[in-house]
Amino acid sequence: MTLIGWIQIALYCAIIIAVTRPLGGFMTHLFTGRRTLLSPVLRPVEVCFYKLAGVDERAGQHWLTYAVSMLLFNLAGAALLYAILRVQDVLPLNPQGLPALPAELAFNTAISFVTNTNWQSYGGETTMSYLSQMVGLTVQNFLSAATGIALALALVRGFAGRSAKTIGNFWVDMTRATLYLLLPLSILATVFFIWQGVPQNFDAYTVATTVEGAQQTIAQGPVASQLAIKMLGTNGGGFFNVNSAHPFENPTALSNFVQMLLIFTIGAGLTNLFGRMVGNEKQGWAILGAMGVLFIAGVGVTYWAEAGGNPLFAGFHVDQTLGNFEGKEVRFGTAMSALFAVITTAASCGAVNAMHDSFMPLGGMVPMINMLLGEIIVGGVGAGLYGMLLMAIIAMFVAGLMVGRTPEYVGKKLEAREIKLVVLSILAMPAMILILTAVSVAIPQGTAGIQDAGPHGFSEVFYAFTSAAANNGSAFGGLTANSVWYTVSLGIAMFVGRFFIIVPMLAAAGSLAAKRPVPVSAGTFPTTGPLFVGLLVGVILIVGGLTYFPALSLGPVVEHLMLVASVIP
Repeated sequence: MTLIGWIQIALYCAIIIAVTRPLGGFMTHLFTGRRTLLSPVLRPVEVCFYKLAGVDERAGQHWLTYAVSMLLFNLAGAALLYAILRVQDVLPLNPQGLPALPAELAFNTAISFVTNTNWQSYGGETTMSYLSQMVGLTVQNFLSAATGIALALALVRGFAGRSAKTIGNFWVDMTRATLYLLLPLSILATVFFIWQGVPQNFDAYTVATTVEGAQQTIAQGPVASQLAIKMLGTNGGGFFNVNSAHPFENPTALSNFVQMLLIFTIGAGLTNLFGRMVGNEKQGWAILGAMGVLFIAGVGVTYWAEAGGNPLFAGFHVDQTLGNFEGKEVRFGTAMSALFAVITTAASCGAVNAMHDSFMPLGGMVPMINMLLGEIIVGGVGAGLYGMLLMAIIAMFVAGLMVGRTPEYVGKKLEAREIKLVVLSILAMPAMILILTAVSVAIPQGTAGIQDAGPHGFSEVFYAFTSAAANNGSAFGGLTANSVWYTVSLGIAMFVGRFFIIVPMLAAAGSLAAKRPVPVSAGTFPTTGPLFVGLLVGVILIVGGLTYFPALSLGPVVEHLMLVASVIP
């Protein structure tokens, strides 16, 4: 580990904290219907959309109506994307003449991008036409991110509401999130990335002759526009197969740093929106504080593990001053590779600038844990906030049991209905991860895709289903997932990991919105200080530890012990 590495990490954290409050204030004005800086230009466009769609922006929706609207909208998006991928060979903007996708791969990809997972069982530049990348994948990058923001707003309104029967309007939330927030920021980011050297064109791939006389095909295309929303919307689906390790997708150290900033920006800002909407900004800072504790711990462990090098090389006089540099870009180094890995899995983004499969066992375990905890450490845009608030409900339930009184959070009593819905929501992800991992390592269709023997091979499968169910999209990279078994099973995991969490969460939001706030009393548990942050972090780690520790022990933990003992599987 180096001083400059820690300075870069500290600078990143400082910038995220600095933008949290201004962006949170902007989003609060935007989603409460107040005037913003962009209103003079975009308000007429917004009103036009409502008139064309027949939407009354002043009409709220019951939680069930909100949920049905969200499900139908996403179902339509998945069907449209599936259709585009199945017939891309006859559609325009396909200069390389790439064929249509097989049914199972189109199914997997459609579910992947609609659920904001962006798992890719294909190489982007050898599989997707320009039209599929732009009209199919990039559009879903916007819409899945906007869906996450809308869902977070619904739960926040549940806490902020006073005997309300509605939790907002899905169509209005989607429109405003896309038009005022995602689109303007993506345009700015696109221009920045073009300036840094990211391609944005419709040219056919360039065939170049190397110094040795061989022919090399250099892929290009409308990369910058997809890259911007890929990062800002915590989507992660790369234009190129190696994602943000590709010099066209991440050309400079500055572009790498900005990509990391984009991943956390909106998620951090939403915590401030939560505090403002419930009437106490300190509530938002407490939530961000809990996220920050888990994030810093993860960065510290990963950086330490990667900077320490491989213990197997200790007796061979191998220079490891740069740490474990396998699978990492020289342009970014160990510190920025470790930081990127923790950010992308903490935020449910899935973009990578290094191969996680090449990380040391403990360095690779941290990205796994980030996802296993439930997409809550900033998390996907919107999803991170509502995931953390669900854990806050569990934490306050535990606190209520300890002191013998009905738990409450930000003025809302948490009763049996809310606790049951939250538990139902939280159980969906581990059910998918553990069941499908167990089946995959037990049947020939699953073991056929495993690259490595022993615990690392188990980790490859476990990571894949963790990434899918947590809607992250990153991969260890050693698993051959482009098979019928994995494309279908991972698609199911992505679907359940997204929507089986969302529907109970919306039901809980509706139940909370209907309740009258209770006044603060001497017995009210304070939820803005270090005690609450510690309780929340403790509950998250206990729940995650009890659920997943046996699986982690079979993978990265035992692999680390084998390396220390110089045992090679």
